[in-house]
Amino acid sequence: MHQPIQWVRNIFYVILAIIGVPVNLVSIVILSKGNCGLSSCTTRYLVAMSTADLLVIITDIILRRINNLNFQLNFLDLTSVCRPLYVLIRAALDCSVWFTITFTFDRFVAICCQKLKTKYCTRKTATVVLTTTGILLCLKNIPIYFRIKPRWIIDNVEWGCSNKPSYFTDRRWTGFRMFEKALTPILPFALILLLNALTFRHILVTSRVRQRLRGQTEKDNHSDSEMERRRNSMILLFSISGSFILLWLVYILYIFAAHYFLEDDPYYTFEAVAYMLRNLSCCTNTFIYVVTQSEFREQLKNAVKYVVTSVIKLINKQSN
Repeated sequence: MHQPIQWVRNIFYVILAIIGVPVNLVSIVILSKGNCGLSSCTTRYLVAMSTADLLVIITDIILRRINNLNFQLNFLDLTSVCRPLYVLIRAALDCSVWFTITFTFDRFVAICCQKLKTKYCTRKTATVVLTTTGILLCLKNIPIYFRIKPRWIIDNVEWGCSNKPSYFTDRRWTGFRMFEKALTPILPFALILLLNALTFRHILVTSRVRQRLRGQTEKDNHSDSEMERRRNSMILLFSISGSFILLWLVYILYIFAAHYFLEDDPYYTFEAVAYMLRNLSCCTNTFIYVVTQSEFREQLKNAVKYVVTSVIKLINKQSN
């Protein structure tokens, strides 16, 4: 009964890997050049987000999920390999989520806290925040290494990874599971909603004040470079945050046990869709940059033209 959704899920992850790796690499390269009209601290956050998303695709989708499509045991199925791999998967996923939070908070400060903006919204602060966040999240996931045991022992070789029985009975592990769910994604989900609500409210208030100060009316639309800049920043922020909320919403419902009200087949489908949408969030930011940032689109066009031109020159050279 689960066969159709299994095929859909497997095809989905293969396509996601094929698309996700190049689009995130392209984002990292283009953003790192700093020619997209974004501030240095914003660029630093976006590069970190793309890097974390790329790591999720490599570790979780390629090395684990797509590898599981191969029914023969291989190097990646050794317990000594898959045990640290599970730690890396969770750390990459946490970084992907929390780097989005740090970016959202940075934009909140830049838009709503003008006095703090000059001190906080800097490249140095972004580096410190991202580095500290990454280190703390990696340390938080170390216990995962010790919850895993071998699934099989073949010729004295440990294969596969599964949770120890104590993971489901020991109160310490129960507390750790609750802490994990709260840290990712319940708290980030709440923070994004709160920060975006406060940012949107501030933008509405300041827009009205600026219109009054400039003596604008509905019939008198003078250009306002400051409001235009804020509008572009708001579009980028709300696009990334909105994408995160929509794609993680089903997974949020899943961890809150909404699927317990479903029968066996709908439950399996609900679970598969929840994880598929969650992992899809690792590929959406690049498309958001293309849609919302004209400078990014221009850089992408130049990169594509360069690649096409180089390939044509190489083909002509070989034919001659």
